[in-house]
Amino acid sequence: MPFAYLVKCRDGSLYAGWTTDIDKRLAAHNAGKGGAYTRSRRPVELAYREEFETRREARQREADFKKMNRKEKLALIARG
Repeated sequence: MPFAYLVKCRDGSLYAGWTTDIDKRLAAHNAGKGGAYTRSRRPVELAYREEFETRREARQREADFKKMNRKEKLALIARG
């Protein structure tokens, strides 16, 4: 199943992405083979995720995350 997710980076910043394998993607981020943004901000930890039926839905939700400001993202994480 596809996921949209937020990870918290070592420097406290948040990164949004989407994947079909959340464990593999987190391992890639932490190995320095994920997004360029996270490469210098390792380790990262999963802060929030949502599961979807289609990749299209997950990509759209990632885009929604990227439009949110930090305060909105933190509120989403807090709601769990």
